This record gives sequence, structure tokens and C-alpha cells, in this order.
Amino acid sequence: MSSSLRQRSLFGDCIFLAFIIVQFLDGALTYFGVRTFGAGIEANPIVGWYMAVLGVGGALIATKGLAVLCAALLHRFSRHQVLGVLTVVYLAAAVRPWVNLLTLMN
Repeated sequence: MSSSLRQRSLFGDCIFLAFIIVQFLDGALTYFGVRTFGAGIEANPIVGWYMAVLGVGGALIATKGLAVLCAALLHRFSRHQVLGVLTVVYLAAAVRPWVNLLTLMN
């Protein structure tokens, strides 16, 4: 193995997979939330702008794809702790609010 290649890390692989799952959950919940409440419910103005330009599905595919691409770079360069922190931040700041809002509908 050359010195430029990083050794595989089970922790890193799990964190990367968790990040991808959280991105999927955020995208699905955002899609459902925007379809239920309208595009004005999206708190991120950049994502809101993308929704206006690309539509809800296109915007979510683009933004979540970019997030996963950036995460892949962090994973590739063994920045697993950073990726872990970002995963927790997404859970707290994106997934949890959608879950709270959408469960209030019932």
C-alpha cells in the first residue's frame, strides 16, 4: 500500500454511511414538508432559491448530492470526526425539526 493511500477505517465507513442516511432522511422529510406546507417552510434560503429554480425534487437532489460529494472527500481524507460532527448537526438542525413539525400534524 502506498503512503498516499489511507488505511480503511470501519469507524470512518460507518460514519460516512450514517451521513448518507441522514442526508436521505433530511431530503425525504424536506420533500414531504414542502409538499405539505409549501416552499416557504424551507428555512435555508439557498435551498429555497434552488427550489424556485429547479423545483423541489431537483433542488433536493442537487443539494443532497453536493453534501454527499463533500462528505466523500472528507471520508477520503480521513476526516471522520468532522464528518461525525456534521452528521450529528444535520440530525439536530435538519432531521429533528422536520420530524417535530410533521408529527404535530397528527
